[in-house]
Amino acid sequence: MKAAEIRQTFLKFFESKGHQIVASSPVVPGDDPTLLFTNAGMNQFKDVFLGFDKRAYTRATTSQKCIRAGGKHNDLDNVGYTARHHTFFEMLGNFSFGDYFKKDAISYAWELLTVNFGLPKDKLWVTVYSEDDEAYEIWNKVVGVPAERIVRIGDNKGARYMSDNFWMMGDTGPCGPCTEIFYDHGPDVAGGPPGSAEQDGDRYIEIWNNVFMQFNRTEDGVMH
Repeated sequence: MKAAEIRQTFLKFFESKGHQIVASSPVVPGDDPTLLFTNAGMNQFKDVFLGFDKRAYTRATTSQKCIRAGGKHNDLDNVGYTARHHTFFEMLGNFSFGDYFKKDAISYAWELLTVNFGLPKDKLWVTVYSEDDEAYEIWNKVVGVPAERIVRIGDNKGARYMSDNFWMMGDTGPCGPCTEIFYDHGPDVAGGPPGSAEQDGDRYIEIWNNVFMQFNRTEDGVMH
């Protein structure tokens, strides 16, 4: 399956779920002094999440052109050392502005991956933020992922809310717990499951990240 087919399948799937297809914003944001380059699909919707702006739609889907060459989301140090890190890439995303939340976001991701893209369910692992019991229960009880393939990830980066499963756009701004989906390439590929000492290997590769933006972090580090 080529990149253009993946992009089209993703956008059309979410359009069928009531999402407005929105064009990629410029890679150099003109109205956000906290960013040098656009580094995530949600950047163009930052003011919507903060309540400063309102769109004519409550669901959106995008294929956002991103550059990650510095700042909080910096892949530059890994470029050339792995086959999956790039300074420039397109990030596929779906967004809800006060419409649906965790249950639907997780269910949509699972449906697209296992039905439309045909990935085997037993090849997929998921991670959740350690305190996000709601996401864990949805994966386990609603979607049906067995507990042994759901990994809770806590604050593993030296400070409160500093975690692989707590997403922040930057030092300030919208943030919240996230749940990631990984594809298991099998035992012939080196590497361990997410959260393990061998997680940086190539066996388990992240293919999706659902971010639940529940907070706004201010300059004093307080979550609101």
